[in-house]
Amino acid sequence: MRERLQLDPDVEDEAPSGPDITPYDEQHFVTYLRLLDASRDGADWQEVARIVLHRDPAAEEARSRRCLESHLARAQWLSGSGYRRILEQAVAFAARGGRQA
Repeated sequence: MRERLQLDPDVEDEAPSGPDITPYDEQHFVTYLRLLDASRDGADWQEVARIVLHRDPAAEEARSRRCLESHLARAQWLSGSGYRRILEQAVAFAARGGRQA
């Protein structure tokens, strides 16, 4: 991990969707875990959007829902197969002697 882990960072409207782990992903690992927990627990989406994503679903319902869906999809991808990319990127980083590509 290149950057210091943030516990409650602000989020963009859309999470990354590409096949690589991005610096944004690294900054939001805790956010993704919180979203997975909330989904598993059946938490109210509006409460999750407000607390985890810092959105106001009462004022911007569609934007808040899209933000939640985007970030939850990314979290699910990371937990399902994206974690392999984390490992691959870590191995590549180590092979370069800890230097950025």
